[in-house]
Amino acid sequence: MNPLLVSLPDSHLHKAVGELPAGVEVVEWPLDGPAPRPRFDIVVTPYMGGTDRLAHLAGVETRLVQSQSIGYDGVDQVLPAGHVFANAASVHEASTAELTLALILASQRGIPDFVRAADAGEWAPAHHPSLADRTVLLLGYGGVGQAIESRLLAFETTVIRVARTARSDERGAIYGFDSLFELLPQADIVVVGIPLTAETTHLVDDAFLAQMRDDSLLVNIARGPVADTAALLAHATSGRLRLALDVTEPEPLPAGHPLFALPNVLISPHVGGASSAMLPRMARLVREQIERMLRDETPLNVVLKS
Repeated sequence: MNPLLVSLPDSHLHKAVGELPAGVEVVEWPLDGPAPRPRFDIVVTPYMGGTDRLAHLAGVETRLVQSQSIGYDGVDQVLPAGHVFANAASVHEASTAELTLALILASQRGIPDFVRAADAGEWAPAHHPSLADRTVLLLGYGGVGQAIESRLLAFETTVIRVARTARSDERGAIYGFDSLFELLPQADIVVVGIPLTAETTHLVDDAFLAQMRDDSLLVNIARGPVADTAALLAHATSGRLRLALDVTEPEPLPAGHPLFALPNVLISPHVGGASSAMLPRMARLVREQIERMLRDETPLNVVLKS
């Protein structure tokens, strides 16, 4: 009986995965060149910048290609035919929700202003809006959106949920995209957490932003191209809207970009999932996929078959 052959992209994940059942062989391969074996049962891709490397799977037989990211935009254009691709749902939701709340709280309570004043050696008390009693619109209600909502509710907010498909659950209505423009004026804070698709590219444009309340806050933790950078810059430069962006277009944002200079814009460098929670959760997902394959069960999180 052949061993279950698994490739991991680096020694850190290999160590975190730990001891595996008998009959499992692990090879470290960062997809930076030709495959060291003609076939693998599971290939785990690098975390960041790994999409283009999927081309190295051409001619390689696999049963599962396991990403370390939730988003998989662009994968269908690079992944050679004949592969099953799974995303990393369950790994990043908590960390991304934490960062989202950090961006919201920092923006609402003026933390960047206090930090700038402290850097200048100044004591600068100021009155800022609360998060409590605010209305937050969540655009996107997958695993990340649900994790954000559960944390927002603890801050005594009202949450409006918007997803591609309208439905309802125990907390009430989840509105469809077709209701978005009538809902935007109701929100003090809009959190964008939708996948990047042809439909959602530049969904956050001038018309979208014009529907938002004056001095409201837009938070983007999705993908940079979901928002039109020129429109973001125009509305922030006028002072009408505040922005908190973990993702931008282009990315990384070039040094000296005008968004960096605006005091009403808070930017983090695409670090939603980059926390201590990631590695153990990713290792747990890899072990689960291995165990499911050993039991001849369907893998988790399959999002694409090329």
